[in-house]
Amino acid sequence: MTKSQADVVRAALEILDERGAEAVSMRAIAQKLDVRMNTVLWHVKTKARLEELMADAIVASVSLDGLPEHWHDRAAEIVRRYRRALLAHRDGAVVVAGTYAAEPATLDTAEALVTALLDGGSSPRDAAWTCWSLIYLVLGLTQEEQALPHGSDGLDVGERPSLRRILPFLAEESFDERFEFGVARLLKPR
Repeated sequence: MTKSQADVVRAALEILDERGAEAVSMRAIAQKLDVRMNTVLWHVKTKARLEELMADAIVASVSLDGLPEHWHDRAAEIVRRYRRALLAHRDGAVVVAGTYAAEPATLDTAEALVTALLDGGSSPRDAAWTCWSLIYLVLGLTQEEQALPHGSDGLDVGERPSLRRILPFLAEESFDERFEFGVARLLKPR
C-alpha cells in the first residue's frame, strides 16, 4: 500500500502520543507503517521537516469556527483552543515549541489571533508582540504542565526570602488559573 506524507505525520503523532517526543524517529515511523525508511524520508526529507509538519498537524486541530465577535473574547478563545490542541498530544507543546512552522494551520491560527488584536485597536507592532507573548505563554505553561512529574516532592528554593514568600503559589498546579491570569494580563485593554 502506498503511503503519503499525511500517513507519515499521522504515524509520527501516534508514536508521540504513545511514547513521547523522544521516541519519534524516522526508523520508528517506518516500523509503524511497515515500510522502508527511504519511504519515510521521501515524504519528509529531514527530522526538522517532520517536526514542522507534526507541529502544524497539532495546531490544525485549533478550530477557528464559531469564535466570539468581540476582539478580546475572540483572542482569548483562540489561545484557549491553541492550548487545548497542545494538551491533546503527549509532549504537544515540546513539538510545537521546537519548530518555526510557517505552515497553513499555524499561519491561519496566527492570522486569526492577529486579526482579533488589530480589531481591538492594537498597532501592528503591538499586535505582533502581543501575539508572540500569548503564544509564548501557552507554549511555556503547557510545556511545564506536560513535563510536571506526578507525585513530586515540591520545590526547594533554599534561603531565598522572596521565593519562600511566594512558594505556595509557585508550587501549586493551577495551570488553568495561571493560564487565564496570563491571558487576562496580556489582553488588558490599553
